[in-house]
Amino acid sequence: MADKKSALKAENKAAKKTQAKKPNRVVKYFKDLKSEFKKVVWPSKKTVINNTGAVLAAMIVSGVAIWGLDTAFAYLLKGLLSMAG
Repeated sequence: MADKKSALKAENKAAKKTQAKKPNRVVKYFKDLKSEFKKVVWPSKKTVINNTGAVLAAMIVSGVAIWGLDTAFAYLLKGLLSMAG
């Protein structure tokens, strides 16, 4: 009988520990998250504007290159089809 009581006490303690850990994990997560956000080095407005300009320029150059290739292949395909037909 004493063994059962001690076993139940041990189970209760283990259950309480796991229940207590869950809220602490959530709180710890948000505390860690806050401390990590403090470590972030945010870019200046000038840097963001420069990077945005570089991305837009790269997009325009890529778009023109794709358009040029598409036009060239369409022209070649029309030429080949007119020769065959």
